[in-house]
Amino acid sequence: MIIDQNENTTIITQEKVSVIELVKKLQALYPKYKNNNIIVALTGLSAITQTEIVEFLQISNTHKASKHSFVIVSSKIDLDIVPDQLVVVPSIQEAHDIIEMEVMERDLGL
Repeated sequence: MIIDQNENTTIITQEKVSVIELVKKLQALYPKYKNNNIIVALTGLSAITQTEIVEFLQISNTHKASKHSFVIVSSKIDLDIVPDQLVVVPSIQEAHDIIEMEVMERDLGL
């Protein structure tokens, strides 16, 4: 797991271990990053199943409830199986764009 901090955004890149192990690590490290927007880059992993992507629901919902963005980056997932509560985009740039839009929406009180 590679963690990169950029202003108020934390990018967590996972390349080798399973999604379930990553979610466990995220939950353990969450207090450290809870005040940042979070991007989870799963670009190095093979195809991701619905069971695996659902593992992110709890941490994503908790993070969004605290008025921060949580975005998953993967081009190897069928977007039709992703729950509506999760934001999944195919590139890091799109993740930054989503965060920028969500920050503006929060600033406007939407």
